[in-house]
Amino acid sequence: MSGVWLAVLLVGAVSMALKAAGPVLLGGQELPDRMQRVVALMAPTLLAALISTQIFASGQSLTVDARVVGLVVGAFGVWRNWPTLLVVVLGTAAAAITRLITG
Repeated sequence: MSGVWLAVLLVGAVSMALKAAGPVLLGGQELPDRMQRVVALMAPTLLAALISTQIFASGQSLTVDARVVGLVVGAFGVWRNWPTLLVVVLGTAAAAITRLITG
Protein backbone atom coordinates (compact mmCIF):
# COMPACT_ATOMS: atom_id res chain seq x y z
CA MET A 1 0.00 0.00 0.00
CA SER A 2 1.41 3.37 -1.00
CA GLY A 3 1.89 6.24 1.40
CA VAL A 4 -0.86 8.28 -0.25
CA TRP A 5 -3.49 5.59 0.27
CA LEU A 6 -2.32 5.06 3.82
CA ALA A 7 -2.77 8.80 4.43
CA VAL A 8 -6.26 8.70 2.87
CA LEU A 9 -7.28 5.80 5.12
CA LEU A 10 -5.79 7.47 8.18
CA VAL A 11 -7.52 10.78 7.49
CA GLY A 12 -10.81 8.95 6.92
CA ALA A 13 -10.48 7.03 10.17
CA VAL A 14 -9.59 10.15 12.16
CA SER A 15 -12.50 12.04 10.58
CA MET A 16 -14.95 9.28 11.51
CA ALA A 17 -13.53 9.08 15.03
CA LEU A 18 -13.91 12.84 15.51
CA LYS A 19 -17.47 12.77 14.24
CA ALA A 20 -18.31 9.82 16.51
CA ALA A 21 -16.62 11.37 19.54
CA GLY A 22 -18.93 14.39 19.54
CA PRO A 23 -22.19 12.59 20.37
CA VAL A 24 -20.42 10.27 22.81
CA LEU A 25 -18.79 13.12 24.74
CA LEU A 26 -21.85 15.36 24.66
CA GLY A 27 -24.20 12.60 25.87
CA GLY A 28 -26.90 13.25 23.29
CA GLN A 29 -26.75 17.05 23.44
CA GLU A 30 -26.48 19.05 20.23
CA LEU A 31 -23.24 20.75 19.28
CA PRO A 32 -23.34 24.54 19.18
CA ASP A 33 -24.06 25.92 15.70
CA ARG A 34 -20.53 27.26 15.35
CA MET A 35 -19.02 23.82 16.03
CA GLN A 36 -21.47 22.11 13.66
CA ARG A 37 -20.28 24.38 10.85
CA VAL A 38 -16.65 23.54 11.63
CA VAL A 39 -17.32 19.79 11.68
CA ALA A 40 -19.31 20.02 8.43
CA LEU A 41 -16.34 21.69 6.70
CA MET A 42 -13.70 19.21 7.90
CA ALA A 43 -14.21 16.53 5.25
CA PRO A 44 -14.34 18.90 2.23
CA THR A 45 -11.26 20.71 3.51
CA LEU A 46 -9.28 17.50 3.87
CA LEU A 47 -10.44 16.33 0.43
CA ALA A 48 -9.37 19.64 -1.11
CA ALA A 49 -5.96 19.33 0.53
CA LEU A 50 -5.48 15.80 -0.82
CA ILE A 51 -6.57 16.84 -4.32
CA SER A 52 -4.32 19.90 -4.37
CA THR A 53 -1.26 17.91 -3.30
CA GLN A 54 -1.94 15.36 -6.04
CA ILE A 55 -2.46 18.09 -8.65
CA PHE A 56 0.36 20.49 -7.83
CA ALA A 57 3.04 18.25 -6.30
CA SER A 58 5.62 16.22 -8.15
CA GLY A 59 7.92 14.56 -5.66
CA GLN A 60 9.36 17.35 -3.54
CA SER A 61 8.62 20.18 -5.98
CA LEU A 62 5.67 22.26 -7.09
CA THR A 63 4.57 21.68 -10.66
CA VAL A 64 2.01 23.14 -13.04
CA ASP A 65 1.13 20.81 -15.89
CA ALA A 66 -1.82 19.31 -17.77
CA ARG A 67 -3.50 18.24 -14.53
CA VAL A 68 -4.06 21.90 -13.68
CA VAL A 69 -5.84 22.46 -17.00
CA GLY A 70 -8.11 19.50 -16.27
CA LEU A 71 -8.80 20.85 -12.79
CA VAL A 72 -9.69 24.30 -14.12
CA VAL A 73 -12.04 22.84 -16.74
CA GLY A 74 -13.64 20.61 -14.11
CA ALA A 75 -14.03 23.50 -11.66
CA PHE A 76 -15.66 25.60 -14.37
CA GLY A 77 -18.11 22.76 -15.07
CA VAL A 78 -18.98 22.44 -11.40
CA TRP A 79 -19.45 26.20 -11.17
CA ARG A 80 -21.84 26.07 -14.15
CA ASN A 81 -23.73 23.12 -12.57
CA TRP A 82 -23.00 20.73 -15.43
CA PRO A 83 -23.72 17.02 -14.90
CA THR A 84 -20.96 15.23 -12.99
CA LEU A 85 -20.18 12.78 -15.79
CA LEU A 86 -19.77 15.66 -18.26
CA VAL A 87 -17.45 17.49 -15.84
CA VAL A 88 -15.27 14.38 -15.44
CA VAL A 89 -15.14 13.68 -19.18
CA LEU A 90 -14.33 17.29 -20.11
CA GLY A 91 -11.69 17.62 -17.39
CA THR A 92 -10.05 14.39 -18.49
CA ALA A 93 -10.20 15.39 -22.15
CA ALA A 94 -8.71 18.81 -21.41
CA ALA A 95 -5.80 17.25 -19.50
CA ALA A 96 -5.23 14.66 -22.25
CA ILE A 97 -5.29 17.26 -25.04
CA THR A 98 -2.91 19.49 -23.08
CA ARG A 99 -0.50 16.57 -22.62
CA LEU A 100 -0.76 15.77 -26.31
CA ILE A 101 0.03 19.36 -27.29
CA THR A 102 2.81 19.99 -24.77
CA GLY A 103 4.40 16.57 -25.12
